Order: sequence, then C-alpha cells, then structure tokens
Amino acid sequence: MNNTIVIAEAGVNHNGDISLAKKLIKVAADSGANYVKFQSFVADKLVTKFSDCASYQNRNNLVSQTQLDMLRKLELKEDDYYTLIKECANHDIGFLSSPFDIDAIKFLKRLNIDYLKIPSGEITNLPYLERAASFAKPIILSTGMSTLTEIEAALNILYKGGCKKNNVNLLHCISEYPAPKEIVNLNFITTLKKNFGVNVGYSDHTMGIEIPIAAVALGANIIEKHFTLDRGMEGPDHKASLEPIELKEMVKSIRSIDLALGSGVKDISLIEKENAKIVRKSLVAINEIKIGDLFTEENVGIKRPGTGISPMRLEEVLGQKATKSFGIDQIIELDYE
Repeated sequence: MNNTIVIAEAGVNHNGDISLAKKLIKVAADSGANYVKFQSFVADKLVTKFSDCASYQNRNNLVSQTQLDMLRKLELKEDDYYTLIKECANHDIGFLSSPFDIDAIKFLKRLNIDYLKIPSGEITNLPYLERAASFAKPIILSTGMSTLTEIEAALNILYKGGCKKNNVNLLHCISEYPAPKEIVNLNFITTLKKNFGVNVGYSDHTMGIEIPIAAVALGANIIEKHFTLDRGMEGPDHKASLEPIELKEMVKSIRSIDLALGSGVKDISLIEKENAKIVRKSLVAINEIKIGDLFTEENVGIKRPGTGISPMRLEEVLGQKATKSFGIDQIIELDYE
C-alpha cells in the first residue's frame, strides 16, 4: 500500500496567536494528516520596508499595508516553537516548519524536525540552498514559479552540498492563492519524475479537495494543503485554505486512494477467484449427449458457471467421443481429466 504523506499547512493562519496555532494543531491531528506545518521567519530579515504585498495578499487582507507590516503580525517567537512541538506530541502529529532564511534553517535543525521544507520563493537563493544541503534530513523542495532549468540548478546545489538524491522530494506547485484549476497542470508531476528521478509530490493552492486527490492518483508521494479554522478570518492565506471538515474529507479520500493504488503487480485476489467460478463460462451440453456421441457445435455450448472446461479449449473438445452421457446444461467432462 502507498502511504502518501499529508502535510496540513497551517502556515501563518494562526495570525500570530499561539492559542490559535494550538487549535490548528488539533484540527490537523483530527483530520489524520501526518504533519502540521508552520512558517519560520523574522519579517525584518525577510522583506524590505518598500516591499508591496502580492495581489492575493491584498485581496485577502482587510487592511491595506506593506508586506513588512503584514508579516510582523504573523511572526512566531522561538519559544513558541517549543510550545507547538509539545502540542503536536500531545496530539500525535508531526511538526514541520518552512524556514525563510539561513538563521531559521539553523534553528529548525536544532529542533530535529523530520524534513526541511524549502518554500518556492527560496529556489533561486544560492546561500540558502547551500545551507539547506547540510540539514542532514530529507528535503522537500517546492517548485512554484520555477522553470525546469531553475529546478535543476537548485537540485545540483543541494547534491553538491551533500544532500543525497533519495532524500529529495520535489513538490509541483502553482504559486497563486487560490490557484485557478486551468493552470494547475497536474501532469507536470510526471514530467518532474522523468526529468529528475526523485520522489514528487504536490503543494495545492486550489479551492476544494479534488485536485490534491487527483495528484495522489497520478503518483504524488506528498500532499501539502493550507487549512484554517475559518475562511472568513483576516489574513493572507485564509481564503485559499480548507476548513476543518474539508481537510478531514481530503485526508480520508487520500487514504482511500492509497489503498486503491496497490502495487502495480497483477495478483488475482481470492474473492476474484471465487467470483470467476460464477461469472466465467464452461463447455456445457446444449442437447442430450449419449456415450459414444461426438462433441459437435450442435450439442456443445458455452454457459455459466466457470467450474468446467474453459471455452478457450473448445477446438480441443470438438470431435472427441463422449465417454459418458450428458443431459442438457450439464458441464462437459473429459475422462482424462
């Protein structure tokens, strides 16, 4: 059975409130997700005071502000992470966070988290990638806004820095919130696999749950999806996030796909073998056959059940002599079987 890793992306949907962050952890755990993920940054290190908000951030915020002003309200303090990790342990869900600068990478390494998740915006950040390569844990690299050439360059930096190929997971991603379905291009998951030979997942920013479910069916090994307590809350990401019931339904559907995908090896199940006896067909007498009669197209037909001689052997049977009598609808038998 496949085991898709589901990352419930809390991101900054805690609005800078640690009590809200705890509630998000519980929602993620209740959904059955493997991890809940936050974001690690210091606003003054991340953007200049002149940085504008992205268009989706302006749409999703009620108050016009610079990106710096917005992000300052969404920071988590270092002590908060220890509180959140403890809360995750209490709810039996893994903790992750995306670092947005080198200091954040160093801090998360000290926290000994399972994966380093590199956000799409850092894929062209050479010093950042060089530091990430030494993280000594599996890396998840989002590829939003990136060309194949840029993705290849980032991977080469990671490999050169000591990151092993089998420890890299790429995430196909469209960096728009919400992302229109017509630009999602899920088949790019296959392209990434063919081009780079690594595990490939999908970070989804569309509305609803059907697109990430489809991504799993296409072979995504990781699904990342934003969620919130309430899409009506103020903040840059709430409106493109799932609410708790939707998150739970998405995870449930992904687990069903995991079960259904199987191994790719055709193995006839016991129940199918039993059903084959009922729905397949055998050679039967369609007219009375006496001892010594020849089996012919006039007295041999094909009907259910499939417990006798297979119709695939019809030519072998026709022309042989019957060694016993058969009434109508009796299954044909040969004396040497």
